[in-house]
Amino acid sequence: MWTAYRRLNKLLCVPQINILTATPPQKKETQMKTSEEGIALIKKFEGCELSSYVCSGGVHTIGYGHTKDVKEGDTCSSEEAEYYLKDDLESFEGAVSRLVEVKLNQNQFDALVAWTFNLGWGALSSSTLLKVLNDGNYQGVPEQIKRWNMAGGKVLDGLIRRREAEALLFEGKPWEDV
Repeated sequence: MWTAYRRLNKLLCVPQINILTATPPQKKETQMKTSEEGIALIKKFEGCELSSYVCSGGVHTIGYGHTKDVKEGDTCSSEEAEYYLKDDLESFEGAVSRLVEVKLNQNQFDALVAWTFNLGWGALSSSTLLKVLNDGNYQGVPEQIKRWNMAGGKVLDGLIRRREAEALLFEGKPWEDV
């Protein structure tokens, strides 16, 4: 039987593997998910609007900051707003997981997802914040988070507060009173 197996492998150009001693493929690490605390931060700063509006960045928005395919006059229910949030979170969680090369704890992950939720994965991918983090400089990240406090070319008080909350969450400190 082994002779036939080896011949078949040679014919198929498949490397020989001893199936009795081969190491099974390692299970891929499960992608992190945003915790309830991270979701609370996003909800606090996004608010929930059931009718579409144009945000400070000039984008049609609905629910908890949902922008995909939103147009003027759109409405949604509270349940739809929750669905949009969950769906949007999956996308931003995936972006953070793909782009960040260092290990994160839950607070750090939540803060980065909240930041990316607001600014987009493109901002994360090209940011100094990501470079600083991927260099292992965790202490430099809160300051990098706070730099992103403008929309439409203007510094906004709401973004100053949001970035402070995200920086505090990244550090594992209370952020709720910001």
